[in-house]
Amino acid sequence: MRSSNYDEVVLGRRSIRGYKPEPVPKALIEEIIALAMRAPSSLNTQPWNFYVVTGEPLDRIRAGNTERNLAGTPDSREFRSHGAYEGVHRERQIEIAKQLFAAMGIERHNQEQRRDWVLRGFRQFDAPVSIVVTYDRSIHGGDIGPFDCGAVTNALVNAAWSRGLGCVINSQGIMQSPVVREHAGIPDDQVIMICVAMGWPDDDFPANAVVSNRKSVNEAAVFVGFDD
Repeated sequence: MRSSNYDEVVLGRRSIRGYKPEPVPKALIEEIIALAMRAPSSLNTQPWNFYVVTGEPLDRIRAGNTERNLAGTPDSREFRSHGAYEGVHRERQIEIAKQLFAAMGIERHNQEQRRDWVLRGFRQFDAPVSIVVTYDRSIHGGDIGPFDCGAVTNALVNAAWSRGLGCVINSQGIMQSPVVREHAGIPDDQVIMICVAMGWPDDDFPANAVVSNRKSVNEAAVFVGFDD
């Protein structure tokens, strides 16, 4: 088990895209979710809910996502998209793609390998567990509920890492929301926000060694009223 030292968890965590097939005990997932739910939320509303899926239901979601996307079925994610990235955001997107493709030996012009990589995302990277994060439809339309779900999702992946598990936050896995809703048993009073693939990291999977770069504090933060 990895150290639960906060700095070590935050600095050591990375997105895991290759998993061992071993199942994850339900009790361990419950422990991780309980820890994650210490995340802050607006007015302590705690709008989040979790649908934890494994086994045959998850296999049905993988198959449905793949079939619909290969058939050209339009994206039906339930959260608002910003559209295509531009400028520095696009540059960072390209940078991490280059890192991952280099690690996996995917050539720039090899469309088949690139498509296979995209399909892994639709399959939630073949992880043994998918956690679908939702919030109550009664608060849909505002930004605070999704913001709070972002906070709990960050806490979830860090809590999992502290217990030796890997995760990747994966919007591809919920692109076909009717499939996810059906096989995860998500009622209509819930809005599907995001999903998190979870499992034991496969240390032999090349992409798992990739550590994405971060911009500096000087680039990100503006300090006002401080003495230099």
